Amino acid sequence: MAGSVRGEGSGAGIPAAVTLASVRIGAGGPLGCVRVEGGRITAVVTDGALVCAGAGEPVVDLDGRTVLPGLWDAHVHAAQWASVQRRLDLSGLPSARAVADAVRERAGGLPARETLVGYGFRDGLWPDAPHRSLLDAVCPDRPVALVSADLHAAWLNSAGLALVGRAGHPTGVLREGECFAAVAALPEVPADVLDGWVREACRAAAARGVTGIVDFHYADNVADWSRRAAGAPLEVRVDAAVHPAHLDAAVGRGLRTGDELPGTHGLVRVGPLKLFTDGSLNTRTALCHDPYPGMEGTGEAYGIEETPYEELVRLMRRAAAHGIEPAVHAIGDRANALALDAFAAVGCRGRIEHAQLLTPADPPRFAALGVTAGVQPAHATDDRDVADRHWAGRTGRAFAYADLLAAGARLEFGSDAPVSPLDPWLGIAAAVHRTDDSRPAWHPEQRIPLPAALTAAARGRAGLTVGDAADLVVVDADPADAGPTTLRAMPVHATMLAGRWTHGPY
Repeated sequence: MAGSVRGEGSGAGIPAAVTLASVRIGAGGPLGCVRVEGGRITAVVTDGALVCAGAGEPVVDLDGRTVLPGLWDAHVHAAQWASVQRRLDLSGLPSARAVADAVRERAGGLPARETLVGYGFRDGLWPDAPHRSLLDAVCPDRPVALVSADLHAAWLNSAGLALVGRAGHPTGVLREGECFAAVAALPEVPADVLDGWVREACRAAAARGVTGIVDFHYADNVADWSRRAAGAPLEVRVDAAVHPAHLDAAVGRGLRTGDELPGTHGLVRVGPLKLFTDGSLNTRTALCHDPYPGMEGTGEAYGIEETPYEELVRLMRRAAAHGIEPAVHAIGDRANALALDAFAAVGCRGRIEHAQLLTPADPPRFAALGVTAGVQPAHATDDRDVADRHWAGRTGRAFAYADLLAAGARLEFGSDAPVSPLDPWLGIAAAVHRTDDSRPAWHPEQRIPLPAALTAAARGRAGLTVGDAADLVVVDADPADAGPTTLRAMPVHATMLAGRWTHGPY
């Protein structure tokens, strides 16, 4: 027996005790059983015993299925992910003209005056350029607002530009700050409707084995999640990120990263402070040491510095002084170097989100500074073609997860949903296999072993430990035996959050 401890109470809606019997403990692990009481793991038996329940306690026979630590998505835009399920899907369309055709078709079925919102275009490889005139030609009277897959660009028609206060914009293509402001100015879905959509998204996440998310949505996440969790308990834990506009309020309330928010059943905590150093690869605004091909000599040839270094340090220092850890968005290699410099200057721990392109000197600095690399492995397969074009000659150090692990850095996996789906198995498979189609692995030297990928997807939990929260996922296929296709589509039998089933037949 690995160990046991008695629970201290069941909590609201949590069974007093339950044993998961005839279960494989971890990927490739032995048969045994797991006892849960009071929302925590109180026993893990790995000596072949099939039942570790006390007399009269309920037992769930899992028939040899595999139990793993519950999975986290460490980078989500929850409201946007929930919303885009109801928007015009532009993913995979090969040109600006094809997008305009899709807009024409969709506009015909909408009520009069309703804004047409689309999501998911990727113009980094298009043969033609998006322009407001293309959308005006197919939809002149209805506002149209299309958001790129990376969330860093928006393409609007003239009516849409007027709606968000950008009338007369020369191209209708807004990037970075202009994009964020325009999207924020679009008509809002009523809060109760959006909250319902988000709860549906949380239930869908639980069905994929997710027990927690870090929400970086550009909003007052502390207030929004306090409201959403005030009723019935959520299906996932949430770390609610703070944005600079809300930093003073968080400091004034004495909020610190990791604090539980009252009235949320212990499921919502204060997250990190989200800051930006640069833009994105597809939008060619990620800040790099080398210019983008074809953009040499222009003012943005190397990308965009979103937050000047001095301001970045100031904000990080203020947050860290009040117990709020920074989470710094950095995609290009120059942006990552600046972010690491800022962590060194402030002397605090925290996260760098994305860490997509690194110099050889960067991975050891993550480890030395205690900075977590919050990465999205599905982006490595989604963006391999655009990276080959715009980061030509440098892709050996792009999405460099093996280099980061070898240097001793901590990895945490996310999806950046809606940039990629809120499904951790897609990221796990991408990290292990570096391909999601019939092509060979892209830079196979940067693949990482399955145990390391599962740990990164479980926010550092490498196995089941007595005393840990009973956040668990039960899968029908042992990941250790799963090929790429099965790993991506891993059948999830059940998910448990603090001893409460959030998905499955129980």
